[in-house]
Amino acid sequence: MIKYSLVCESAHGFESWFPDSASYDTQVKRGLVECPTCQSKQVSKAMMAPAISTSRRKEARREAMQAVAEATPAPMPEAAPVQQPVALLDERQQAVRAMIRELHEKLTENSTDVGSSFPEEARRMHDGETPQRSIHGQATFEEAKALVEEGIPVLPLPTLPDDRN
Repeated sequence: MIKYSLVCESAHGFESWFPDSASYDTQVKRGLVECPTCQSKQVSKAMMAPAISTSRRKEARREAMQAVAEATPAPMPEAAPVQQPVALLDERQQAVRAMIRELHEKLTENSTDVGSSFPEEARRMHDGETPQRSIHGQATFEEAKALVEEGIPVLPLPTLPDDRN
């Protein structure tokens, strides 16, 4: 396994593990490597300093591990580990994703889902044919653009972040 420091076109830095360098190249060419912050697929390797292992370093590490093991009390049995998202996100990114989920939940629980009839229902409400209320549903980009051009106030719901990215 090899760990690469990666950077996207927007200069977001992140790390990822690959079985070997050929796997990295293949996955990037297929568009499978994606920035967890902005979902850009324009990803490249960042500059990294190689970690070279010498016999002195190995011996020093072995001694340090032994000292830690001797000074550390026996571990308590732990509960089953909590399953974590696949992407390595810092606390700030996790907080932003939680806020997006919370906003999405509040908006959808306090409105009526009208599905694909959203553009027609929004027009009926704007024209006074039906009472005003909060609604959500699906509309194509062209339908949403037409609603805005007609002066009908609409906003897209925030998309939920994919837990795997």
